[in-house]
Amino acid sequence: MSDAADNGLLNLRWAQTLVDALAAAGLRAAVLSPGSRSTPLALAFLRQTAVRCQVIVDERSAAFVALGMAKATRQPVALLCTSGSAPANWFPALIEADLGAVPLLLLTADRPPELLGWGANQTIDQQHLFGRHVRSFYAPPLPAADFSPAYLQRLAARAIADSGWPLPGPVHLNLAFREPLLPAGELLATHAAAACSPAVSVAAPLLLPRPQAIAATLAEISGRPGAIVCGGADYPPQFAAAVSALAAQLDCPILAEPLSNLRFAAYDRSRLCVRYESFLRPPSPLATARPEWLLRFGAFPVTRTLQEWLRAAASALQVVVTPDSRWPDPQHAAGRLLQADPVAACRALLAGGGQPAPASWRGLFARAEAAAEAVARAHCAGAAGRLAPCEGTLIPALLERLPAGHHVFCGNSLAIRDLDAFSGSGDKPLRFFGNRGASGIDGNLSTALGIASSGACLALVGDLTAQHDLTALAAAKGRDIIVVVLNNGGGGIFDYLPVAALPEFERGWLTPQTVDLVAAAHSFGVVGERVWSLAELTASVERALRRGGATLIEVPIDRRASVAARREFSRQVTEVLL
Repeated sequence: MSDAADNGLLNLRWAQTLVDALAAAGLRAAVLSPGSRSTPLALAFLRQTAVRCQVIVDERSAAFVALGMAKATRQPVALLCTSGSAPANWFPALIEADLGAVPLLLLTADRPPELLGWGANQTIDQQHLFGRHVRSFYAPPLPAADFSPAYLQRLAARAIADSGWPLPGPVHLNLAFREPLLPAGELLATHAAAACSPAVSVAAPLLLPRPQAIAATLAEISGRPGAIVCGGADYPPQFAAAVSALAAQLDCPILAEPLSNLRFAAYDRSRLCVRYESFLRPPSPLATARPEWLLRFGAFPVTRTLQEWLRAAASALQVVVTPDSRWPDPQHAAGRLLQADPVAACRALLAGGGQPAPASWRGLFARAEAAAEAVARAHCAGAAGRLAPCEGTLIPALLERLPAGHHVFCGNSLAIRDLDAFSGSGDKPLRFFGNRGASGIDGNLSTALGIASSGACLALVGDLTAQHDLTALAAAKGRDIIVVVLNNGGGGIFDYLPVAALPEFERGWLTPQTVDLVAAAHSFGVVGERVWSLAELTASVERALRRGGATLIEVPIDRRASVAARREFSRQVTEVLL
């Protein structure tokens, strides 16, 4: 056998040993983008039956699909691509994975060192390519005849572990290969890797709060008016019951965003407040209500109304609970950081026997929530006959028609704020997702497609967000996904900012588009419909649910009517409260 044949067989054996070790360490899904230099690894993945592989040509879309898969499964997903500009296309998704604490395993194939810096084709410097956006970086030596399977096994176990604890996120393995990349003929067709040795067991710790910190916190919040604020986070399944029990003991409201996944679940939601967007803004009496303490979980709130209410409560003790080393405190208002598992923190505070706040305190929030809910119900009840839907009526209608257990992905910009303001709450369990790490509009459809790999998904996005990732629909085949596009003629979120008054507003910020989204969907083999009323929308969604597969529904929104409807909704709530 020639040296060339030996090297091709060596590459395959090495790649299969690494992939088998990743599977033994718990890897169950991979997204591959075709390329030459990554061939040994791609073949090893495709032959590893324990790993479910998807092949997506566009590396940018592939990375966001992997992101969505990892979000839905709470498990690391591998990405594989060739050398050169290919891994650079991952950057937006891995930044989101970094800031959003999503486990990804980034496998980049590379040229051997003798080709770097010599003008070789498709060659860039891939060492530490992703900088500080990855939890760790590994560049093992090129495959050699005396390579150590034990080393690759532990490298795989370590990479998987690094992606999950203490802070989930992306891990980068840069893997160089010399040509020939594979053996030829019979050797390629018949080769089988040796069985991988048993996996290395890795047990991450459970972060328990310090008893002294729990005691100090209870001493400052017990019997005093305060609030629990739950931002977006991938909380453990037991969190809803734990935080609800704590709120009952302290008799305080829970202000919970949609991405907290506390709004639609079967537990005691009697202290849950989800209509704060309408009752925490002036001149509502709640706008000037000042808590003496705030207990915050998860990310910092999305809506500016809640942000400003927190800012106004600067004198309150703010206790931030986080399971990792990051400080979600952009207002620099936290007086105490409890680094602990959120469920463990709630249970420890509950066991401490805190006293309830004065009954009048929670009564303020209960009355405001009830008033806002009544206005919302009346608003929705009167919407059936309207020709044009608006966000305040269509979002509740969409969520009402989804079956229990359905996934919901919400795009950034105005869509996530609409979901926050108008979703309401209910006992029917729904699981919500969003890309709120970097909060970009890039890759949102691809992320939703990744989520749909684990179960049917409805994606709610704006028109610019849809256009930004329209080619993702090429990967929609075989997935149960409904994409609802709120087409308000461009960047409608800017209507609520000072730039809306500028003469350059339409050209520089609104940027209305002329793309026919329905026709674009059809070009990718996706069912596309345009609806003009709430009744048409609900009928279209029901057809899509029965049919399965991929559907895009475009809903034209009158921007000015939408702005007026929001302001009228808040005015009615305030009027009731006053």
